[in-house]
This record gives sequence, structure tokens and C-alpha cells, in this order.
Amino acid sequence: ILVLFRNPKDTAVSFFHFHNNVPSVPSYSSWDEFFSEFMNGKVGWGSYFDHAVTWNKHIEDENTMFIIYEDLKENLTASVKQIAEFFGFSPTAEQIQSIADRATFQAVKDKAQETHGVVGSVLFRKGVIGDWKNLFTEAQNQEMDAKFKVCLEGTKLGAKLKYDVYCKA
Repeated sequence: ILVLFRNPKDTAVSFFHFHNNVPSVPSYSSWDEFFSEFMNGKVGWGSYFDHAVTWNKHIEDENTMFIIYEDLKENLTASVKQIAEFFGFSPTAEQIQSIADRATFQAVKDKAQETHGVVGSVLFRKGVIGDWKNLFTEAQNQEMDAKFKVCLEGTKLGAKLKYDVYCKA
């Protein structure tokens, strides 16, 4: 099982734009409204934090690999190699590079219409780390920090998420 997580602040922002750009998914009148619902787990597919806490229980399962979106963005080639090895493959350096070249955010976004149809442009919007800084108020920032501390600080998944690196202003 390959489990992908993204830091909660960028996840919230990405999910907000997803909700407001897919006609078949409920939209929100404002970021503030969405943020409140997100923090209370009242968005489609439920609570990020409940989901993370549940998956954290499986972080050491030998048949489960956790990959962090930010790690993919920062070193896609190394991540591709780790994923391949986890699934028992031994690709050459050239194969790893070829896969990484075709799996960059921009490469995937460029093919989104072909691979994902009408929702492709919504699924692959920006893909940047730190976009949360464009929407979060200081109060929202503090609320998310407190929620992370209660739910994930001190856990193995919390450490993998590198919250202090990606989610501190």
C-alpha cells in the first residue's frame, strides 16, 4: 500500500480550490467558511486529522509505504527510486530518471485533460509548497498549529510531515 500525505495547510488550500471548481462538489462562499468546516472535519471525505491519526497506526506496517508530497516535490528522483524498491523493482538510473521526468507536477498537469478528463485542470492547479501563506489568517495559522500539536505532534507521521519546515510562517 502506498499512502500519500501532504502537509495539512497546503492540503486545506488545495481542497478549498477543488471544492470551488468542481461543479459536482459542494462549494463554499469564502475561505473562512471552508476553513471552519475543514477544521471540524465537515468537508467531503471527512477530517484530515482523523484520517492522518488512523493511518499513523499503520506507519510501521511492512506492506505500507508513506510518501510525503513535499518530498516528491523536493527530490522526485529519490522518491521514485524508493517507491520502486518498495514494490520490489530494481530500475536502472535511466529508468528512474525517465519516470521522474514524466511524473513532475508540470508534466502531469500538462496531460491532465487527457488522463483525467474535465476534472484534470482542477486536480492539478498549482502544486506549490507553501501556498497556504496566501490564504491563512494569523488566527487560522494558530488554530491549525494547535490542532496539529494535539493530533500529530510526536507521532511518526507527524515527523514525516516536517510541519515545522512546511507549515510555520
